[in-house]
Amino acid sequence: MAGWGSETHMPHSPTVEKLEKQFEELRSQLEDSGKLRERIRAVAMEIEYHADWRSETQTVVSLLSFLHWLETGTLLVHTDAEEKLGLNPTEFGLDIEDYLIGICFMSNELPRYVVNQVTAGDYECPRKVLKFLTDLHAAFRMLNLRNDFLRKKFDGMKYDLRRVEEVYYDVKIRGLAANGESAGKEGDQGQS
Repeated sequence: MAGWGSETHMPHSPTVEKLEKQFEELRSQLEDSGKLRERIRAVAMEIEYHADWRSETQTVVSLLSFLHWLETGTLLVHTDAEEKLGLNPTEFGLDIEDYLIGICFMSNELPRYVVNQVTAGDYECPRKVLKFLTDLHAAFRMLNLRNDFLRKKFDGMKYDLRRVEEVYYDVKIRGLAANGESAGKEGDQGQS
C-alpha cells in the first residue's frame, strides 16, 4: 500500500498532468455554463412575466396596426410591429400569437370605423375596408389554428367581415358610392 499512495502524490506524472488539464477545461466549461445559466434565467424571467403584459402587448399591436392601416391602407407586418415597439427579436421579440391576436383586435374596430366614415359622407370607405378585411380573413383561414383564444378571435373576424359587408351593400343599394352604377343612373336622370 505504501507504493500506491506514493504514486498519487507525484506531481509530474503524465496521468496527473492530464487530470489537471481536464480539470482546467472543466472549470472553464463550468464558468461558461454559469454565464449560459444566467442568460437562461433571464429568458425564463421574461417568459414568466410574459403573461403579465400579454394583454397590453396585444392591445398596443392592435392600435399600431390600425394606425398603420389608416396611414397606408396595408397590414402592419410582424417585423415592423417589433420595430415600432422597439423590440429586438434576437434578445426579446414580439410573440407571434400576441401579434396575431392584436391583428384580430384591430379587425374588431373596422366595422365601427366604416359606420362612422359613412355617416361622415365617405362612401368609398366600406369598399376599401371590405377588400382589406376579406384579404385578412383569407390569410387567417390558411393558418391551422388550435381551439384557443386566437381561434375564437379569428372566428369573431367573420362577424366583423359580415358587418362591413352589410354596410357596403347598404351604401351600394342606396346608390351612394361614387363608382356604383345606380349612383351614375340617378345622376343622369337628375340632369335631364
